[in-house]
Amino acid sequence: MLHDNFQMTGRLSIAINDAVVQEVPNLVVTDGKEYVASRMKDTSKSSMSHMGIGTGSTAAAAGDSALGGQVDRNALTSTTVSGATVTYVSTFAAGEGTGAITEAGLFNASSAGDMLCRTVFAVVNKQSADSMTITWAVAVS
Repeated sequence: MLHDNFQMTGRLSIAINDAVVQEVPNLVVTDGKEYVASRMKDTSKSSMSHMGIGTGSTAAAAGDSALGGQVDRNALTSTTVSGATVTYVSTFAAGEGTGAITEAGLFNASSAGDMLCRTVFAVVNKQSADSMTITWAVAVS
């Protein structure tokens, strides 16, 4: 019997005012896996286009379809593909998504939509004058 260990993994880097403050792994959720399968068939679902941040602290779980406490969602700044890795970048400017940020997610809509990945991390305090950039790499292996 032939076995193929197709896996999707991700890692994000969080920077405040261009200084990296955390690097954390993520969970590709069930909705995300279903999204990838649907895109392999056709383009009936929209591309990943937005990143959300929030204050939820419940651990990421396969059944998640939204952030626990979303405070902001922005359009992606860039999306690039290199080999089997897609890198998504989003910037939350001064005054956007301020507070004790503890979670992030990738979505294909400005509200609701399909969530590809979610992660929960140690508090990143984003002050009102801070700019926060999240670089999120999702690899297929």
